[in-house]
Formats: sequence, C-alpha cells, structure tokens
Amino acid sequence: MTQFKSEFLHTLSERGFIHQISDPDGLDKKFSTEIVTGYIGYDPTAASLHVGHLMQIMMLHWMQKTGHRPIALMGGGTGMIGDPSFKDEARKLLTVEGIAANIDGIKQKFANFLDFGDGPQDAVMANNADWLLELGYIEFLRGVGRHFSVNRMLSFDSVKLRLDREQSLSFLEFNYMILQAYDFVELNKRYGCTLQMGGSDQWGNIVNGLDLGHRMLDTQFYALTSPLLTTASGQKMGKTANGAVWLNADALSVYDFWQYWRNTEDADVERFLKLFTTLPLDEIARVMAGVATDINEAKKVLATEVTALVHGRQAAQDAATTAVAVFEAGQLDLSLPTIQIGWSALRGGLGILAATVTAGLASSNGEARRHIQGGALKVNDQTVTDEKMSLGQDQVLSEGVIKLSIGKKRHVLLKPV
Repeated sequence: MTQFKSEFLHTLSERGFIHQISDPDGLDKKFSTEIVTGYIGYDPTAASLHVGHLMQIMMLHWMQKTGHRPIALMGGGTGMIGDPSFKDEARKLLTVEGIAANIDGIKQKFANFLDFGDGPQDAVMANNADWLLELGYIEFLRGVGRHFSVNRMLSFDSVKLRLDREQSLSFLEFNYMILQAYDFVELNKRYGCTLQMGGSDQWGNIVNGLDLGHRMLDTQFYALTSPLLTTASGQKMGKTANGAVWLNADALSVYDFWQYWRNTEDADVERFLKLFTTLPLDEIARVMAGVATDINEAKKVLATEVTALVHGRQAAQDAATTAVAVFEAGQLDLSLPTIQIGWSALRGGLGILAATVTAGLASSNGEARRHIQGGALKVNDQTVTDEKMSLGQDQVLSEGVIKLSIGKKRHVLLKPV
C-alpha cells in the first residue's frame, strides 16, 4: 500500500477507496500543498441514487472533511444521451422534464454529506446542462472534437464490447465520452477543478477528460478511481432480489434501508464500516474486536451508522428500535413499511398471492406461491399453507393493520383505508 503524505489520499487509502490514480505522487503533493477541487458526475437516470453510488459520495465527503472542495456534478446535459458504457443497448431517452425531476430527487441526499456554500472549501452542486445545452455544434467539433481519435475511441472496452457483440451503438451515444471529457475542461474553467473521481469502470472516460484538458488548456489534470464493489459472495452492491437499494426514503423505507445493512455478509462488515461510515478506524477496530462472540452487534452498528449518514441519526435510531421490537421482542411495530389498501378489497376477499405482490414481498404470483411452498410467508406471524387463502376483515389486528412477512426479516403492514 502506497504511503501517502496528504490527509485526503491517506484517509482514502487506509479505508479502501483507491483503485487507480493517474499520477499518485503528483496528486499527493498537490493535496499536501493546496486546496484541491475535484468532482464526481451523476447521471439522472432515476429520481434517487442507490447504494451503488454511496462509495463515490463518501469520497466527496472525505475530500471536504480533509480541507478540499468537492463538486457534485449533475448530468442534466449528458443525461439527455445516457452513458452507453458497458450497456448492451441504448438507454431509453429521458424527457427534459423527467431529467429535471430526477435531479431534484437526487439533490436531496447531498446535503447530508456535504456543506454547500461560497467559501473556498464549500461544496458545489453543478449541472452540465448549463454549458452543454449552449454549445454550437460546428464550434464544438472544431474546438473539442478535433482532439479525439476515432481509432482510440473504438478501442475503449465500453465501446468495443458493444461492437464485438454486433449490437448497435448510435452516433448519439458515441458522442457521450466527448461530452463527459468536456465537462472536465469546463469545470476547470469555472471552478479550477483538476481532479475527477469515479468508479473503476469510468477510468477510460476520466482519462479522456484528463487528456482533453491537457490539450486544450495545457493544464495538469488528475484521475482517481475506486474499486467496483461487490459483496464477499460476489453480488453487486446496491442490488437485491427486490430491486435497487435506493437512498431516498420515498423510494425505499428507512427501515428497509437499515435492514439491508443489518443483513450484510459476515466477511464484509469491517470493510463496509471503513467505506460507508465515518467512524474512526480505532473505533471500528473496537467494534470488530467483539465479533468473536456476536458479529450481529457489529452489523447493527454498521446499519445504524450508514442509515444515520443517509437519513439522519433519529431516523436510524428509530429503525434500529423497530428492528429490536420486531425481531427480539416479537412486538408489532407500526413504523414498519406500510401499504394502504381499500376496505372494499378486504370485504371481497383479497387473495394471499395478490396481497403478497401488492406488499412488494414478491414480484409475481408465482414467486408468492413459491414462498408459501417454502413455508416462508406469514400473516400476522402465522405461517400460510394454503395459496388460495383470502385476507378479510378477520385478519385485521386491533392496531388496524395486517402484517405480512417473508422469513424473519422482511415485514410489511397492509393498512385498510
């Protein structure tokens, strides 16, 4: 492991964030001698970021925490094309209104991690639509396009894999890497930005920007990437059998978010404490010292600390309290995820398969049926054995809800209205 002198790179290195750096010694010196401005870009393909983005958000957090200026760049312009990197087919084109709505949703979370303002170390929220939508096509081709070799662009894995599979790559998508590279140049002009960070799958795109900046501005730019993160069993972070683990509470409940981290594989707990919390390393060591007797306590610390960063300390503590009530005390906690249903549906008899799908505990009747066959589905903590069972008013508890569960950790309340 490289021994960095600057606090930022030393922190990233010892916590496991660094995969590649274009000029390690030069960047380390720069961080040691001046305030560095660096950015990470986010494509607005949905109204919320997910756990897969959290590693990069933490990098921006540590950048500011160690005295530097981070930029969170919203892809309002590039989002009109969509990043083709490692995609088998073109993304569905988003409307201008859809992109704006997604950016509004994404912005919600950054204030939990970064302090925005006008000071030299205050974070910046930028949107590349501010410059990309104003470009004149011919002027852009003459000023920027001439610096790109089509031969080299075709050699990038993100392009080559699509072509090798004989899958169409539109000219629109082909331009994406040029526009992303130009973002680096524009951010340097506007904010003095000299560093771009991202996941290791973005290395080629980032280096494109680094080269373009050197050609157009004769300025030293830097690239830093984090490793692509998978769980100990090889699963991609941010995805579960039930879909993406969203950061916004309106996309995924705080309780379910807490549970996601509580269910971390044993081998990942220490690594995730370093990457996704701000706990000092000596405190993480103390937490891990107790795992010989009960690793679940370390998982609860992880779940609560990550949830506190994303949703706030009180929400994290409420989720932890709910989990204790549900799992350890066997109580019904009304703060569990709740889905409203009509009384008319219950009066007519709501089929258990349809109810399970409505609750989001299964994606189809077939999956719900398999849960029943495996003995995993419960209504009000009673195992369901009949797939033709119907829910009615008799199942409504005194608290005014019906509790559906898959196994011990997934619970949803159906609330008749």
